[in-house]
Order: sequence, then structure tokens, then C-alpha cells
Amino acid sequence: MRKLILAIIIGISGLSVYAQDYLPTEADLNQFLNSKLYVVLESNPIAEYNFKIQDAVKKTWTLTDYEFISLDQFEEMFNDPGKSFLMMTQVVFQNDRTKVRYNFLSIFIGKYGLDSFEKLPDIAAIPLSYTEVDEEFWAYKMESLVRFMQTHIQNMRDNPDMIKKNIFEYYNEFTKDIKQKTLYLVKDEVSPDINTEAKIKQIYPYKVKFVTREEIEEAITNRDPEVVYLHKVGPQGTRLRARCYKIIIGAKDANFYYFDYHWVEKGKNFDGFLDDDFKKLAKKK
Repeated sequence: MRKLILAIIIGISGLSVYAQDYLPTEADLNQFLNSKLYVVLESNPIAEYNFKIQDAVKKTWTLTDYEFISLDQFEEMFNDPGKSFLMMTQVVFQNDRTKVRYNFLSIFIGKYGLDSFEKLPDIAAIPLSYTEVDEEFWAYKMESLVRFMQTHIQNMRDNPDMIKKNIFEYYNEFTKDIKQKTLYLVKDEVSPDINTEAKIKQIYPYKVKFVTREEIEEAITNRDPEVVYLHKVGPQGTRLRARCYKIIIGAKDANFYYFDYHWVEKGKNFDGFLDDDFKKLAKKK
């Protein structure tokens, strides 16, 4: 199955995982808002991603007109400034010595005269998974992630200063609100040292519930205002040394409430939520 690879030429530092040489401008946002969104489907017709992204866009996307297209059609269209694109890309951080490839959900705007899609200006992007990780671990969250991207673009439009700020510092200001909600967690995404509600209560005395992935998807579909859930992007045993990204997202508002990452190495640091994460949530005021 063909995938397009976007090489982001910058190292990863701090929380600025999406930082790159190009940041969207107000003009870019206006161009996007006046464009038609083309949702690019994967070349594998039975990919779970294709079903989930189509369902998510049909249910939630209201910001612009949209249409579903193939990868071949995208390659003929990306030079058109009147078009924008929502698609899954493989992202490589070239200054990252691990040379890991990630699946990102990205929105780009068309630009005339480019010889490569890699140079397209991007408007928003979210990590989905490591490329080696099966779709079952992340595709069920697609509706929520699409809603986040739409809301994030609206926030940037209404608050232009957001463009110049560290986006994750902005969203981490909402971390304190997690205490008012129930945090949904999948047991295999929480460190064995703390993967019972009783153990968690000792350092995070707020509402936590271990659930299945199906229950998270149900909360997203029902837009449950009382639920936030963990979106974990980790190697799932596919690498000996890798980063584990942890994002807490609202089931109703699709807002980001928490973002952090840590290194996973064989025999060190679990690929998932750690006791340190619960301590950070508890301390946030």
C-alpha cells in the first residue's frame, strides 16, 4: 500500500513535537476556510482508516465543503490553491536519530508551482500511531481527532495569537479541568505499577475508570461531557527505543487537556501512562 512520506526537517524538543520551519499564517487560514476540503483515502480499499475517516467527516465536518478522493487524484490536485487536503501521512523527523516513522492526520492547503507535496503548507496535524502499529489501536478515535482539528482551526481563526504560541502550552492550560471529569483508560496503556483504580487513587484521587476501546468509541460517539480519554501513541513493542506520546482528549468537546511524552527503552519506562503522569494531573491547578 502506497503512502506519502512527509519529511519534517527539524528535531523534536520539549512539547513542540509539531514545530517545523513553516507555521500557518492568517492568510493560510483564510485560504483554507475559502477552499474545498478533499479527504484523501488510502489505496487499500478495505483499510479501517478509510471507513473511519469517511464516517468521521460525514458526521462532524461543517467548516468547509468536502469530497473524498483517491491518492492518485490528490497527486493531480495539490498545486491548486482553491483546494485543501485532509489525509494520513507518514512523518519522519530527520534530526531524530531513531528515524521512526509516524502516521499523522494532517491538513494541507494547495499551493501553485510546487514540484512535491512535501512542500505544501500545513494547517494542523495530529499523531495517530507509529507506522508499524495496527489500526485497531487508534482508528476507533478518528471522529474525535477530526473534531479536534476542526475546532483547533476555528480557535486559530478566532484567536490569531495562538499561531505564534506553543500550541501544547495553550492546551495544557486545560489540564486542571480533567479533575472534574472521568478519565477513561485502557488497562494495557497504563504502567503495570499503577494499573488498578486503587493504586491510582493513592496519587490521583479523582475519577478514573478502566474501559475497553469500544467503550471509549461509544463515549466519543455519544459526546459524553463527563469523559476524557487517553490517546497514546507508542511503539507497541515494535521498537527497542522510542517515544511514547500521551494526549488526553475530551469525548464531547474533542479538546486537548494534556500532552506529554517520555522515552521507552527495553526494560525501562512502560509504553503508556506512568505514575508521573498522574502526579502531574493531580498537581495542576
